[in-house]
Amino acid sequence: MLVAIPLKRVSMRPVLNYLLSALLLVAASAAAQVPAAAQTSCTRSANLLACKDGLGNAYGVATEGKTIYLQGFEVIGKRYWAQTSSRYGQLTFFTGIASDGEAWVGYSRRVGWTTQNRFSSSGGLSKKFVCDRMVGC
Repeated sequence: MLVAIPLKRVSMRPVLNYLLSALLLVAASAAAQVPAAAQTSCTRSANLLACKDGLGNAYGVATEGKTIYLQGFEVIGKRYWAQTSSRYGQLTFFTGIASDGEAWVGYSRRVGWTTQNRFSSSGGLSKKFVCDRMVGC
């Protein structure tokens, strides 16, 4: 259960970059090349992945049909977060919220060997970028 903990407002940039990395890891096919953080350890089952890196950031990913549930903790912002993603063909929509109340929404769209990504947050951060399976983002 995600519990809201009052914290001072910090930038969403670190958590959104972390979330997008996790989302791309799950949404991309097994052949995709996704760089991993140093000293990251993960445990997985058929539909669950739990990871923790050397800095103490942690996240869990669960899949159920075409829906992906992410939940984690970001050390830099000292906050918990949760995100839900739904896949429709080559398009994946996601929404999330952090324990300080910041929310975000976005999408990823596969086009051949590339993924077009876009997101924005209630804190004013907005970003659009393209990732390639061979060279990354």
